[in-house]
Amino acid sequence: MSEGREGDAGRAAAAAPAGVRTATLRADDGARLAYDDAGAGRAVVLVHGFPQSRRYWHPQLAALPAGVRALAPDLRGFGDSEPRAPLSLDRHADDLVALLDHVGVARAVVCGLSMGGYVALALWRRHPARVRALVLADTRAGADDAAGRARRDALVALARREGSAAVADTQLAGSLGRTTREREPARVAAFRALLSAAPVEGIVGALLAMRDRPDATATLPTIAVPTLVLVGAEDVLTPVDEARRLAAGIVGARLAVIDGAGHASSWERPAAFTAELAAFVLALPPSPDDG
Repeated sequence: MSEGREGDAGRAAAAAPAGVRTATLRADDGARLAYDDAGAGRAVVLVHGFPQSRRYWHPQLAALPAGVRALAPDLRGFGDSEPRAPLSLDRHADDLVALLDHVGVARAVVCGLSMGGYVALALWRRHPARVRALVLADTRAGADDAAGRARRDALVALARREGSAAVADTQLAGSLGRTTREREPARVAAFRALLSAAPVEGIVGALLAMRDRPDATATLPTIAVPTLVLVGAEDVLTPVDEARRLAAGIVGARLAVIDGAGHASSWERPAAFTAELAAFVLALPPSPDDG
């Protein structure tokens, strides 16, 4: 199957759950951004990882409890959002503010997974008044070391040379835990289709943005909102010890480990992840931001 047909198949196979509203907005530079909007109540922005799209969060959108509203955007360069430059973490953070402005939400819980966690930390650094609480899933604060930067460059070259499907194939073993890979071939295939649908331009832009991101370790002590750190027990990219260090750097943060999951913990064990997320959101003190 060619890259284009495989991407189309991945999109077609990932129809939004019932009740999800899909819409677009224009960022301040005119870029068109797509997002899903589901439920009503306390707003949670779900920020996908690399090289995913808002469709990554469909399991969560399908199982929202009463009192929670989820906003799941396509970061620019992914899904149905335009790949207009610059594709930087700071730009993604500013796009989230544009989304909140567009839907009339002053403050939201921001849940970012992997690359989405980098975006969530950038949002806190740039726009802390818009963050009600943080959920940092399968991510880290530190910058890439020399070996990590070299791996990003190698993936850039692979994407340009062989396309999205080749990048997807390199990501499966690291993204999915051993339990998922050995016992759930249908889930593995669906995940590969999701990754294969990513545009090459978005893949390259995201890799360069992650390669050049600043170390956010010094940002952690400044976080003054409730924070939940989630991690898959089988995550080999940002292991449990990495999550412990992340949680230890944030005053009052709580760590929860998702059994049987790897780096894509919310995709692999959606019920467990959604339960942790919903309990955290619904336990927050009442606020004028409650919808």
